[in-house]
Amino acid sequence: MDKNCQSNYKLSKTEKKLLRKQIKARHTLLRHEGIETVFYATQSLIVANGGLGNGVSRNQLFPVLEKCGLVDALLMPPNKPYSFVRYTTIEESKKAYDTLNGEEIVDDLGQKIILYLSFVEKAQWKELELQALPPGLMVIEEIISSEDEKMLLESVNWTEDTDNQNFQKSLKHRRVKHFGYEFHYENNNVDKDKPLPGGLPDICDSILEKWLKEGFIKRKPDQLTVNQYEPGHGIPAHIDTHSAFEDEIISLSLGSEIVMDFKHPDGITVPVMLPCRSLLVMTGESRYLWTHGITPRKFDTVQASRGHKSGIITGDVEDLTLNKRGIRTSFTFRKVRQTPCNCSYPLVCDSQMKATSPSFPENDKEASQLEQEYVHRVYEEIAGHFSSTRHTPWPHIVAFLKDLPSGSLVADIGCGNGKYLGINKELHMIGCDHSQNLVDICRERQYQAIVCDALSVPIRSGSCDACLSIAVIHHFATAERRVAALQELVRLLRPGGKALIYVWAMEQEYKKKKSKYLRENRISQGKKKEISSHTPVEELPVKQMPEVGNQDAACSVPSNNDFQEGGCNSRKVTNSKLPIHTNRTSFHSQDLLVPWHLKGNPGKDKAVEPLCGPLGSHDSGPVLHRYYHVFCEGELEAACQTLSNVSILQSYYDQGNWCVILQKV
Repeated sequence: MDKNCQSNYKLSKTEKKLLRKQIKARHTLLRHEGIETVFYATQSLIVANGGLGNGVSRNQLFPVLEKCGLVDALLMPPNKPYSFVRYTTIEESKKAYDTLNGEEIVDDLGQKIILYLSFVEKAQWKELELQALPPGLMVIEEIISSEDEKMLLESVNWTEDTDNQNFQKSLKHRRVKHFGYEFHYENNNVDKDKPLPGGLPDICDSILEKWLKEGFIKRKPDQLTVNQYEPGHGIPAHIDTHSAFEDEIISLSLGSEIVMDFKHPDGITVPVMLPCRSLLVMTGESRYLWTHGITPRKFDTVQASRGHKSGIITGDVEDLTLNKRGIRTSFTFRKVRQTPCNCSYPLVCDSQMKATSPSFPENDKEASQLEQEYVHRVYEEIAGHFSSTRHTPWPHIVAFLKDLPSGSLVADIGCGNGKYLGINKELHMIGCDHSQNLVDICRERQYQAIVCDALSVPIRSGSCDACLSIAVIHHFATAERRVAALQELVRLLRPGGKALIYVWAMEQEYKKKKSKYLRENRISQGKKKEISSHTPVEELPVKQMPEVGNQDAACSVPSNNDFQEGGCNSRKVTNSKLPIHTNRTSFHSQDLLVPWHLKGNPGKDKAVEPLCGPLGSHDSGPVLHRYYHVFCEGELEAACQTLSNVSILQSYYDQGNWCVILQKV
């Protein structure tokens, strides 16, 4: 169409709607995957609305696409509302673009879905590393026969009198019955002195004896919980109470297969297929440290080539499809514990937590002790591993340093491994950190650095042209100590001097955009593969489904925040245990402990880091916990406004952090 004809041509209402939808699909792809669509024809197309995330399976989509030509690859990333198709020729992809735009198909739930297609030239996907099952976890397929399965299902009478002690009537989304001992959901425990009459069902006794004899289990359970799940129902992520049950917990899946999600405290999630008639055995780390849960949904993302076999659901987008859930009944057997738990995971063990988990500080002395144990000591121990993950300077901080006049004296208070000390060679920079080991790393890199407390820096008042405080203030345990740390920065500045301050934000999703901390792939820090129209396509990043249940273990503790702005209505709570945060998830408490999983060989980890957040994997190594107070919107700015002789030049949000540039007047 020439320019004159094009200017006279008016789009119809349908064509305008189609164009709007295509533009929206292009923006979505760019925002979520960083992939740009193009306006010229290529072999590859994005199919908006044609994804696993909105109920379209591979078996539904492939025949529709195949009508337009030979499909070379169909890529369906998990939980995404779009997919990618590559045809063998450009002519075939053009035909699909012209024919299928606005095409209506019906998904697995019977809902009508309209497809919108756009061309893509090349894309990048992370190559996900193959994950191992959590340590101590085992799945045994076909542990019982279909005849035994039928007898077990028939042995549970869901219609009996609800006054029966075995009948649990308090749960909203699933039917539950208990045998041996009743499990009390209000305190997640059992009453060991009140066994239920009748013990376990007789039919279970012979099956358990067989499993003992064959070595599948090591002790005979005395408590059974039977759960029945309708499609769309699930169970929140949880760890079975340490003090209630012994090490070994086993669960038999009947009626239908399911995908269960296992999550390590450092944020790594491993989805595992549990086939019908399979036995899940959790011992050791998988029982005591990893949470397990079932996301409420009607379809699971599964491997198309594996069928219903057990194993980890990988991110191979050429092999993913949807599997419709059926009614699943689980028989979960446990052995009631008669003595306190003495496992190797005291920070998540309720038997040991009273002695090990810190309380919220009530005064300055307690706050100082908390910081010593859960900030200073931890950084001293993790210094090498921490340094190996902190190597990429952040652009806004680099820009601040580059804009300073040549010859400026700059103090980096809480300099860590010194990654900002050498950014601008025209500046005279000195680093300060509480950790001797981190200061030693700075000195090895030929930087000037000293060991000191951020509340008492041994530098003359009014001598600095600028100061940095990056990811430091949020480690102070009371509002008064946080303000004191800010006041110390101001003391160091000359009149007209500036300070840049970064703290971790409570709001890890801001203006409808998730921070890098939440977006970072929870399953793997894998390599990227570049894919064009002429090369084989492999994988897309996995977008995790939202977690069910609270992300911060233990009870939430409101902060002692005195600056109640931006929706932060916190109040001081005493005699409360600090919750333990689950990495790579949203915050549910302002004051918390954040896990750091220490690796045995820190030099091998070169992952991209969040500015303030943790990294790690479930390699062997202790889990240490650092105290944080995450700031609500307006809180850092309000704290700065309490300082004398200070004006705030700029206040902004940067990738999950609240930031202020202030000037001494």
